[in-house]
Amino acid sequence: MFIDLSHYFENDMPGFKMKNEDGTYTKYTANIKPFLTHKESKPKYQGKASFEITEISFQTSIGTYLDSPYHRYPAGRDISEIKIDEVILSGIVIDVRGRDEFEPVGLDIIPKNLELKGKAVLFNFGWDKYWGKDKYHSYPYISEELIAYLIAKEVRLVGVDTLNIDSSKKMNRPAHTLFLKNEILIVENLTGLEKLHNKIFRFFAVPLKAKGVAALPIRAFAETLDCPVKNTLSKQLEFIEKDDSENLSN
Repeated sequence: MFIDLSHYFENDMPGFKMKNEDGTYTKYTANIKPFLTHKESKPKYQGKASFEITEISFQTSIGTYLDSPYHRYPAGRDISEIKIDEVILSGIVIDVRGRDEFEPVGLDIIPKNLELKGKAVLFNFGWDKYWGKDKYHSYPYISEELIAYLIAKEVRLVGVDTLNIDSSKKMNRPAHTLFLKNEILIVENLTGLEKLHNKIFRFFAVPLKAKGVAALPIRAFAETLDCPVKNTLSKQLEFIEKDDSENLSN
C-alpha cells in the first residue's frame, strides 16, 4: 500500500516568510498560471485538438521538499547529483507529537536498540495540522544532542512534518549545518506520518534531476511492506502441505 506524505503544490501556497532589513517580509510561495490555454492553442491544431501548457514559478524551498548539501555549502552536491538509492530508503517514524512551540526534543525519544544506520528517520510532530496557519511558523524541533546522535548512527536522511528542521531562533542552523556536512539529506514539510506508526515501510523522496539547484519539491510517499521472509515461508509451507496431501492420495 502506498501512503502520500506530501502537501498539495498549488498557487499562492504557504511557505517561509523571510524578514528583510527594513522589517518587511518576503513570502515564499508558488505562482501557477496558464502559459498557453486550451482556447489559445486550438487554432494551432486547426481546431482539431487543444492543449494547456502551464507555467509555474516558485522558490525551490517550498512545499514538501528535499535539501541537498549545496543548500548549505557552496561546494556541496546539488539536487542533480543525488543518486536514486539515496532517496529511496527503509524508513522509521519517531512519534514526537504533543510538543510545544519551539520545544526541542532530545535523545529520550529514540527507542533503545533501534537500528538507524542507512535509514530515513522521520519525526512526526503532528505539526502538519497547522499547515497554512500562523502557528505553523512556531514549531518544535530536534535538539543538537539528537542531531549528533543521528549522525553517529549513520542515518541517511532525516525528515520532519514542520516548516524547518531547525529552530528559526537558531541562526547557526545546526541541523542543516551538520546533517548536510555529513551528506545526510533533509526533507521538510511532510504530512500524514501518523499513518506509518508501527509499520514497515520504504520511503520515497525523489526530486527532478535539476542541475544547479539547492533544494526541490518532491512527491514524498511511503510503500508499506509485509515481512518478505514471513510471506515466503508461509508459501513454502502451503506448497509442502499441498504436495504431501497429493502424495498421500496417490
